Amino acid sequence: MKKIDIIALIDDDPAFVYITEKIIEKTNKFKEVKVFDNGLNALNYLKENVKNSLHLPDIIFLDLSMPVMDGWQFLEEYALLKIENKNKITVYICSSSISPYDITRAKNISEVTDFIIKPITKEKLTEIVSTF
Repeated sequence: MKKIDIIALIDDDPAFVYITEKIIEKTNKFKEVKVFDNGLNALNYLKENVKNSLHLPDIIFLDLSMPVMDGWQFLEEYALLKIENKNKITVYICSSSISPYDITRAKNISEVTDFIIKPITKEKLTEIVSTF
């Protein structure tokens, strides 16, 4: 199994971020974790590195409910980004929402690979990594 270079956590919940980082460390499959507390900070990072694929994440875990720019707004802007090899970035919505509307809406966005209901487990991370 290949080691994935960068995973991005876009979430404003410090407890979720902390726990998820610990789970990520235990899998020993990721070289670096980048944390953004809202969609705008993450989007700005992606824009700054649009031409430098070495700094772009392989996987994005995106929360829906955040201040400044929520997950839905992030996805709208992300879809407009001109990133070379954008299809190599895998986006997972990771939310505490169990709303069928949110799940259906997410699955209808081509950039979204899957909808994960929080928390992310070590088993789910292992499953995700095995698809690479």
